Amino acid sequence: MSVFKDAGHLFRFAGLFVLAFLVFLVVRHYVVPKSFGEYGHYRGAAIGEIAAHPIRFAGHDTCETCHADVAEIKNSGKHAHVNCEACHGAQAKHAGADDPSTVKPVLPETTVLCARCHTASAAKPKGFPQVVPADHSTGLPCDTCHKPHNPAMDAGGAK
Repeated sequence: MSVFKDAGHLFRFAGLFVLAFLVFLVVRHYVVPKSFGEYGHYRGAAIGEIAAHPIRFAGHDTCETCHADVAEIKNSGKHAHVNCEACHGAQAKHAGADDPSTVKPVLPETTVLCARCHTASAAKPKGFPQVVPADHSTGLPCDTCHKPHNPAMDAGGAK
């Protein structure tokens, strides 16, 4: 009497397993990019692809070069460490234009923009300024009462 009297089932299952594994390897060969794994668990070609994208952000220093007056106000306030493009969007076209006045940055709508960071949430640090926008401003834009570059100042410029 054999220990494996129905061993045929096991061999057929093992054969199917080996066949499925070989199919997996063939499909993987065609699906996984050639540069995958060059730099760890990443596609090596991704670095070049990302570098080929056009530059969209000008950078905080570029903004301050032309807008020193605004930077001085902002740097004395609570938004000193918030980069300009975090609120005003990517500005490489504006900063790189021969005449920057031809590429006007969009002024953000403060009722939407300020709420992105300042809407009350238990996940935010206790000392971070938080409001319930509907209760705080009754629908008025934030810049009605606050200066966005230095929110501690009121709209008239007084602290």
